[in-house]
Amino acid sequence: MHDNDANNNNHAVEEKAPPPGIIVWLDEAVLILLLLFSIGGAVVGDFSPQDAYLYWLLMIPIFGLGSMIAGWAQASLHGHVRGQSLGELFMLQLLHWGGVFFTVVGVFFLLHLRFLDGKAAALVILLILALATFLDGIRIGWRFSLAGVFLGTTAMLTAYLEQFLPLVILLAVALILFTIYWGKRERQMLEAEKHHEKA
Repeated sequence: MHDNDANNNNHAVEEKAPPPGIIVWLDEAVLILLLLFSIGGAVVGDFSPQDAYLYWLLMIPIFGLGSMIAGWAQASLHGHVRGQSLGELFMLQLLHWGGVFFTVVGVFFLLHLRFLDGKAAALVILLILALATFLDGIRIGWRFSLAGVFLGTTAMLTAYLEQFLPLVILLAVALILFTIYWGKRERQMLEAEKHHEKA
């Protein structure tokens, strides 16, 4: 009796879940949007280094929202994310990004006390965001880790090069093209598996 109920619930979840191709597309779109926002941060940092920290502060809730969307996508596709239910994942995401936010508040405290100037604060916040995004990607998927690597690379290029913006844009374009290619490949593989199951 209980087994039948469980099976019925599983079938209901499967019927409510979006098609796998849509899930891959959503995961892919989140990464592309985050990369575009990151390019925006690089542009702000190039033209107004002292104000870049405000931009990266605003990016924290946006990246947090993106991670929740990506986590939902993975949970919809697999029924869980590395053994965690959707509710457990969201709770971990809130704790993760809440910790990031309060760490950045600490950076603002150092900025207010003049231990850091605006440009240094922007780089520190960018590195915190890079680490947070990379670590979150270990939990929800490689695309987020890739975004974290990009953010960390952007911070290093900003610190070492005066004309860093062309390299950041070139790297972002390469990553966007790669994720589009890989997303297309994933969708083709899912379609092939679907046809194989029907056969």
